[in-house]
Amino acid sequence: MNYYETDSEFMNRFEHFAFDEVVNEEGQQLDTQDRWLAILAALAGCQGTDVYRQMLPRALDEGIEPSAVKEMVYQSVDYLGMGRMWPFLQITNEVFMEKGIPLTSAGNATTTMEDRLEKGAQLQVDIFGEQMKDAWKTGHINRWLAANCFGDYYTRTGLSLAQREMITFCFLMAQGGCEPQLTGHAQGNMNLGNDKAFLVRVVSQCLPYIGYPRSLNAITCINKAAELNEA
Repeated sequence: MNYYETDSEFMNRFEHFAFDEVVNEEGQQLDTQDRWLAILAALAGCQGTDVYRQMLPRALDEGIEPSAVKEMVYQSVDYLGMGRMWPFLQITNEVFMEKGIPLTSAGNATTTMEDRLEKGAQLQVDIFGEQMKDAWKTGHINRWLAANCFGDYYTRTGLSLAQREMITFCFLMAQGGCEPQLTGHAQGNMNLGNDKAFLVRVVSQCLPYIGYPRSLNAITCINKAAELNEA
């Protein structure tokens, strides 16, 4: 269906807002790679499969690295679960096939089954501080968090650590109901150099896809994180 024919007024207003007004707002711009990475992560977070299918080719045409897209999708499994991540892996592979982009992405892992817990726990310290040193010892889920989420995914190549924290922020922001974790990861972002102003720009660029309520909630979490980091 051609929505530019059936719903032309709406589509024209949305296109103007999302791809002109928001993209070019003074002080709210991101570079192309980070902007599309944030938008695609937010679409995964809000389960926007149809829009993701439309936006991914556009993102690739504008220069986002295919390996970055795959890494974003892989990491989303920890924050969305396999049940909500899987459609995005399927769509990504379909779009890559259509564009002649290789599907395989082996070789990005940097941990083994023997050292994933150790390296994952260290990354938690690197991001959130020394108070996380023994967090993995406080229960099996926290041990899984260190070994699986951080040890299996955050340690992979293909994205910088700061980019990985940014997409985690987007997953949490877009799905809603995760404000305590969103505040914590806003702090983690700030610790890695993704400062308050940067995170506000991320929210601004994602707003057309996740709406005002979740965007405003994210701004509140950013402000709270900034206050906690200054305390």
